Formats: sequence, C-alpha cells, structure tokens
Amino acid sequence: MFHKVATVKPIENFFLLVSFKNGENKKYDVSPLFEKWEAFKTLQSVKGLFEQVKVDAGGYGISWNDAKACVRLVEFVD
Repeated sequence: MFHKVATVKPIENFFLLVSFKNGENKKYDVSPLFEKWEAFKTLQSVKGLFEQVKVDAGGYGISWNDAKACVRLVEFVD
C-alpha cells in the first residue's frame, strides 16, 4: 500500500525527510540510487540539484529536475 507524500525536505548526506498525509514521517537514503541508475548520479555531482526535490502530482513519488530522476518511496530508513 502506498501512502501519499505531503512534503519532502532534503537533509544532509543525501537523505530526505518525507512527511506523509497520514501523519507519518520517514527518512529515506537516496545515495544507493547513485550506483543503480545513471540519472541519479547528477543529484550528487550538480551542486544544489538535490535540494530541488519536490513532491510529484498526486503525492505518490518525488522528483528532481523535471522528473529526469524520480523515485517511488518504498524503502525507508527509520
């Protein structure tokens, strides 16, 4: 089951603090995606891009840079 994302905030070391509409808050580590998909490497190499994260329309994901790098939030770190 997917919960809708209300807000997303970039924090240090390529982590995101994600707040869901059901009131839950989770921390997500984006750094493993740098090795899995080429599109995510730019989040690490382009200064300031990681901080431009936004919630996608509908609240079922997040994206950067016009969805060139996007992710559905299914793995979280507590």
